Amino acid sequence: MPRIKITVAYIGTRYVGWQIQPPRVEHPQPTIQGEIEKILTAVTGTLIRVHGSGRTDSGVHADAQVAHFDLSEKWARVNWQKIFTTKLPHDIAVTSVETVDDEFHSRFSAKAKSYTYTLWLKNQYVLPTRYPFVWKTGPLDIAAMEAAASYLLGEHDFATYQNAGTEITNTVRTITRFSHNCPEYSQREQLPDELVWTVEASGFLKQMVRNLMGTIVACGRHKIAPESVPDILAAKDRTAAPATAPACGLSMHKVFY
Repeated sequence: MPRIKITVAYIGTRYVGWQIQPPRVEHPQPTIQGEIEKILTAVTGTLIRVHGSGRTDSGVHADAQVAHFDLSEKWARVNWQKIFTTKLPHDIAVTSVETVDDEFHSRFSAKAKSYTYTLWLKNQYVLPTRYPFVWKTGPLDIAAMEAAASYLLGEHDFATYQNAGTEITNTVRTITRFSHNCPEYSQREQLPDELVWTVEASGFLKQMVRNLMGTIVACGRHKIAPESVPDILAAKDRTAAPATAPACGLSMHKVFY
């Protein structure tokens, strides 16, 4: 059966994440995976399972989530780009559709991923058009944030930055970039009151980016010192780090294969 790879962009505000909810949920809420599978099933008359590269949480956005699914030869010849464009809700878009070899897997073939996280540095207001996509923090000490981020680069055990609710036991990951205002990662012109951080790594744990941003912002607010970050990492205890950053500022930016 042909394997189809799709790239998906979405605003996650009204969804409870990428992953479909289990059948035991009495009143399931909408998910990105569920909306895509609904269309595939309606067109083909068969349940088609869509596999994503990662499970973005409730309220998290994506510029380029990657997913794949398998179809029969008959349905693989259909113009899926047109179907998705016509039938998907306005806040989900399939931006590319291609046939790939059977060995490709959206999750297991990925070499690295990157996320962006947007902060709003103005105290008085947030522009309404940016409200769903930023964390309003007010002014921050950016130099302190940069110093904190430097301690998180490289290979570490990030158990401190993994939230509960996962079966993953290997919590070692490698962060290759943790910086702000990266032009190559900008999807649009950045506003003066925005600060966009980019995190690129070999992989991420559950809510790891949001937890990292909680620490970075705490440093920017002078609630903790950047020099405390190595001890927070070494603790391997979620309670050792500041609170999780809100979902609204986070967007899956790119998956590398």
